[in-house]
Amino acid sequence: MSKTPSTGRSTVLGRGSYSEALRISAILRKETVGGALLVAAAVIAIIWANSPWAESYFGLRDFKIGYEPWHLNLSLGTWAADGLLAIFFFLVGLELKREFVAGDLRQFSKSVVPIAAAVGGVVVPALIYVVINLSNPDAIRGWAIPTATDIAFAVAVLAIIGSHLPSALRIFLLTLAVVDDLIAILIIAIFYTDHIEPIPLLLALIPLGLYALLAQKHRHFFGTKPAAAWLILLPLGMVTWALVHASGIHATVAGVLLGFAIPVLRSKASGGPDAGPGLAEIFEHRFRPISAGVAVPLFAFFSAGVAVGGGAGLLEALTDPVALGIIVALVAGKPIGILGTTWLLTKITRAQLDSSLRWIDIFGVALLAGIGFTVSLLVAELSFGHGTIQDDHAKVGILAASLIAAVLASIVLTARNRIYRLAEAEERVDADQDGIPDVYQEDQQNR
Repeated sequence: MSKTPSTGRSTVLGRGSYSEALRISAILRKETVGGALLVAAAVIAIIWANSPWAESYFGLRDFKIGYEPWHLNLSLGTWAADGLLAIFFFLVGLELKREFVAGDLRQFSKSVVPIAAAVGGVVVPALIYVVINLSNPDAIRGWAIPTATDIAFAVAVLAIIGSHLPSALRIFLLTLAVVDDLIAILIIAIFYTDHIEPIPLLLALIPLGLYALLAQKHRHFFGTKPAAAWLILLPLGMVTWALVHASGIHATVAGVLLGFAIPVLRSKASGGPDAGPGLAEIFEHRFRPISAGVAVPLFAFFSAGVAVGGGAGLLEALTDPVALGIIVALVAGKPIGILGTTWLLTKITRAQLDSSLRWIDIFGVALLAGIGFTVSLLVAELSFGHGTIQDDHAKVGILAASLIAAVLASIVLTARNRIYRLAEAEERVDADQDGIPDVYQEDQQNR
């Protein structure tokens, strides 16, 4: 929170530091492409799964490959969920550490609002889902499905409709999603681990420790020699992943731990957001295209393909309390949790919204956060088992809710984007009339 000079009151959801705004803008541009590929892969899977050639799709998804003695004889769908998605969670680990070590979230005044909003956006949807499915104990296991936000999908929508929206709003969406991912990781690790094999888990500490030691001691070497990371760190990471998978903990958690092990700053003596690109930021630039362009779309392709069996089957799926609970939780619960928590926090602290934003803007982003896709699909499989009726109905609910949330957010934010565009045009005209140099366009690019 910062102070408003005219009123002396604290403000929330400001633009943040200039360097952080530039960095987040770059991330959002990359996630936009990933979101488009994600949606395209999901659409192809749905069409194929409901076509006359559906059997070939499910045959491909369920085709097993891998070394059985190491418990790695897995279907391609499982490889995508446990293996490829670990790359996505590796990037999540990098981003989380970067935010809390050198980003704006290291400052309590700037982190308290997105953290509280993310918690509200998790708790309220979970409660709504549980209430709707209270009469079905088996279905309650899916309580965490509507708690996640798909940042790639959400950013893709925002990029299409919100080119003139304030940078503070974009930063809020990304930081909200970062904290949301952290909560999702904790939920998966704590609530979706049925049993733990202690020996593989303890053995995983050996390659993980060596991986962290090498990354910390030789950060400059791995930063300037891209091949070294592939030849040295990647094998250690794969061994860590395989042992965590064998331990019974979901293997994507290994991706997060590997991300956490990468140093953020260039040296232990430097600090702050201007410390320069550390190894975490370098790796983020290198591996985000692989995550956004390959790993997540392939996971969506193998997970989103649900055979609904025509209109009757779709109606049956949508009226299942599992799907209904997910839809209501994502479409209504997310905005209630995020907007309500943010508003409540301003009242408790007697703060006011930053002058660049309006509450309707926060409502639009809160609607956008109801797009739960990648992690929601993963949690659905963890909750009900791959390919079960409840899993299929849950995925139908996720797809329907994401579509509804995207449409509603588009309606709200498109109207707001039009207002901001007109305001910008008026400011530019006034500047020209007053003979003020036209630095407005440069400022917008910097945002």
